[in-house]
Amino acid sequence: METITHAIGRRKTAIARVYITPGNGKFTINDKDYKAYFPTIALQAAVEQPFDLTNLKNNYDITANVDGGGITGQAQAVRLGVVRALVKVNPENKPPLKKEGLTTRDPRMVERKKPGQKKARKRFQFSKR
Repeated sequence: METITHAIGRRKTAIARVYITPGNGKFTINDKDYKAYFPTIALQAAVEQPFDLTNLKNNYDITANVDGGGITGQAQAVRLGVVRALVKVNPENKPPLKKEGLTTRDPRMVERKKPGQKKARKRFQFSKR
């Protein structure tokens, strides 16, 4: 039986469960081809970046289930999941990925709205009289 490696990637409120198996480069996200799921070239490049850095473009089949967040957060969550899976498969993949900063989860989240304000930091207009 083929070995399936599982990893989780998160970004903002998006969560990606990534499954990686030895194969010929088939990339599926939520039962769709990744180019159909991520229509822009920038998002496709973000998802492909770990394979370009490690020269493993057509060595693995990827299946990912993504939930929550927006399309950019989902693409970055998939990227982190793929990076973690590639490092699990072969620890020698880590140095080139770490050099590009892909092994670290981006901790930035949306700041909460405060009471008595319009948004997180924007306030209602001040009136002196």
